[in-house]
Amino acid sequence: MNVLGIEGTAWNLSLSVVNEEEVVVMVSEAYLPKEGGINPREASQHHTEKIPLLLRKIFEKFPRDRVDAIAFSQGPGLGPCLRVTATAARLLSLKLSKPLVGVNHCLAHVEIGRWMTKARNPVTLYVSGGNSQVIAKKGGRYRVFGETLDIGIGNAIDKLARSFGLPHPGGPKIEQLAKKGEKYYQLPYIVKGMDFSFSGMVTAAERLYGKAKIEDIAFSFQETAFAMLTEVTERAMAYLGYDEMLLVGGVGANERLQRMLREMCEDRNAKFFAPPKEYMGDNGAMIAYTGLLMLENGYQTPIEKSFVKPNFRIEEVPIVWP
Repeated sequence: MNVLGIEGTAWNLSLSVVNEEEVVVMVSEAYLPKEGGINPREASQHHTEKIPLLLRKIFEKFPRDRVDAIAFSQGPGLGPCLRVTATAARLLSLKLSKPLVGVNHCLAHVEIGRWMTKARNPVTLYVSGGNSQVIAKKGGRYRVFGETLDIGIGNAIDKLARSFGLPHPGGPKIEQLAKKGEKYYQLPYIVKGMDFSFSGMVTAAERLYGKAKIEDIAFSFQETAFAMLTEVTERAMAYLGYDEMLLVGGVGANERLQRMLREMCEDRNAKFFAPPKEYMGDNGAMIAYTGLLMLENGYQTPIEKSFVKPNFRIEEVPIVWP
């Protein structure tokens, strides 16, 4: 089965065709704000303008008559962006007379990670701009065992980058600065049970600007935030007794975070997994693959129920596949 997936929950618009064996084709076009963070209205306008071009590229490489189904990000995400991709998916479903399936964005990150790495039943740390969660399958559903109490780690890093005058996306730039940092400044370490908080750390780091080298601020921020994430992930693994750990989401591409989690897993005699970098961030392949899984297991989304869900939780989706 060949499934066309459309992802556009935030700043990256991405389309892909996937079958059971491989990612056949993927094309992407990112919205980059001129200043500040993501403006939902501008991002949705970007997606509206670019989606016809990306569809043309997809169908130049893969014949539309070989597409068996359409999958799209139904949520969570920015409402204006979700509505653009959902509208495009409905149109394609009707025009091509193909089944439609709405996919949970968070679930898609987990499932493409499992597919790419062959992880069986891991504790997953999902870290992106808007989401930071510790997830594991239990009782026929994915459960969130810990999550941010305020903002996602990606948004926190982007806020810090903007305070330094750096453009979006800030993650790669903060990572490069942190590699040059040497002095550690103590920042608020906020872990409450299985949950964590980043907003206070951002404020404290911003107050150091002008008093300390930005390389040292970036270094201190990463060390503190990633230690918090590693602690909660390890606690979930100990609680559940799982011996696999999967890292997904755009922030998961950070080399320092990967190293800290890998060392934690080695200490626990557990296996650490992370998909290739191009499948860490938001991408159409993860939507297409998860849509394929859902369709093969009896899921389908009628047009009248294809409304977007900006606050769609991963726990809402029953998991009937192994």
